[in-house]
Amino acid sequence: MSRKRKELPILEAVEITDVAAEGKALARIGNMVLFVPYAVPGDVVDVKVTRKKHSFMEGTVLRFHRKSDLRQQPVCPHYGVCGGCKWQCLPYEEQIHWKQRQVMDNLTRIGKVELPECLPILGSAQTEEYRNKLEFSFSNKIWKVFPDQHPEGLAPSVEEVPEDAPGAVGFHAGGSFDKILPIRECHLMAAVNNRIRNGIRDYCYREGLTFHDAREHAGLMRSIMLRLSNTGELMLLVQFCIKTEEQQAQAMGLLEWIRTDYPEITSLLWVNNEKFNDTFGDLPVNKYAGTDHIFLAMEGLRFKVGPKSFYQTNTEQAYTLYKVAREFAGLTGNELVYDLYTGTGTIANFVAKNARKVIGIEYVPDAIEDAKANSRLNNIDNTLFYAGDMKDILDKQFIERHGRPDVIITDPPRAGMHEDVVNAILFAEPLRIVYVSCNPATQARDLQMLGIKYSVKRIQPVDMFPHTQHVENVVLLERK
Repeated sequence: MSRKRKELPILEAVEITDVAAEGKALARIGNMVLFVPYAVPGDVVDVKVTRKKHSFMEGTVLRFHRKSDLRQQPVCPHYGVCGGCKWQCLPYEEQIHWKQRQVMDNLTRIGKVELPECLPILGSAQTEEYRNKLEFSFSNKIWKVFPDQHPEGLAPSVEEVPEDAPGAVGFHAGGSFDKILPIRECHLMAAVNNRIRNGIRDYCYREGLTFHDAREHAGLMRSIMLRLSNTGELMLLVQFCIKTEEQQAQAMGLLEWIRTDYPEITSLLWVNNEKFNDTFGDLPVNKYAGTDHIFLAMEGLRFKVGPKSFYQTNTEQAYTLYKVAREFAGLTGNELVYDLYTGTGTIANFVAKNARKVIGIEYVPDAIEDAKANSRLNNIDNTLFYAGDMKDILDKQFIERHGRPDVIITDPPRAGMHEDVVNAILFAEPLRIVYVSCNPATQARDLQMLGIKYSVKRIQPVDMFPHTQHVENVVLLERK
């Protein structure tokens, strides 16, 4: 006989006092910490506990007794269900205040190295329509939204979906891999994203195109990806799951309709993905119309970006970030620079004019080809690029062959740097390390390992993602 699960309590009149990780707010109940999404410091709320452990609880807001003076009305009609932009309820000035504090909390608590005073966080000039890339998924299973199940102030509007609709297009609902929350409007990108997405959705409804079923692995429409350039170019990639001649004809019919009805799309691409996941990095991308790439511009440079390329999603704030990295590098024109996790070589090419030579290393071969193309495009002749796993390429032999770098710029993924990479950096002994991170927690861990030979001299948070909990941070380390 199974043990009956203990019912979790409702906590009344809880005052929210702080901001925590993952976009959640925090309250303290005796010796316990309570994490609550969609609340802000100063709110007094009743909370339904959804999870309880030895030292912490998680819960959801049932009702408000008092709303914080900090709280503001979210712009997005899908707020509270979509799962993104969780901090829309906080004024932007408060968002960046908490982000800077989170950076320093992570560096202090995890890094345990001596730190200088943090420079004031650099906020984003645009807090809406700042993204240059968005992806939307199709599913025959629709995430239903019931406003009366949400507390006052967190009730989203309901996207009307026809009863006979084949499914929805939008974002994956939290906690579900196969259900999609229908998105009517998204403020993360210019309004063209809504016009194109909703137009394709309505075409699919009219023409009877099937939406993907992740469990049955069937259905034509899988996803779309939009990339918008500050040079006026627009890329659309449509991901299908084509298994029959009829579906092939339907896919080509949709692409021709898009080409005709949306002439502003300069790069119209498609992928046939019959795999059990939506990643297409290992699949061929087909060009239907226009070019197979777009260009983004930065300080007189042009960067070629393909459908598989990584490029910072906040174009204008990326420029701010790279200027900080270049300033921290302290280049005079005589330095050998290693750019680790170079992606499409954006940072490498951006700093090349200030260095003697820049060597970029990146895991994705297609990205390295873009990096080389970007050097040629901008008449930069003092860069070299290598593709492969960082921990395998950056070893003592590589360093001895190419020379010990004067400066290393590293911009790793959220997981941070592999221990072997840190050890290779310690062996290389550059004068300066510029560490760009999208995850201050793993950055702090790596700083502790680098602390054997290096001291942290400057800390500069940069907000790339308004209304989310994410923040970039740049740290300058100098050899002791």
